[in-house]
Amino acid sequence: MAQYREGYELYCKKCEQFNLEPINIYYYINKLSQEQLTYFNEAAHERKLVV
Repeated sequence: MAQYREGYELYCKKCEQFNLEPINIYYYINKLSQEQLTYFNEAAHERKLVV
């Protein structure tokens, strides 16, 4: 689960940006597709490199 933490944090920030209630991390990991998880993880990693 630790491998998805950065992606989950980015997901929560995006939800906040659009005034949406994020799902908890358990559902985040179990309900998002592998493609969605990969997107959030890669985007979070890229943001860490840029910031």
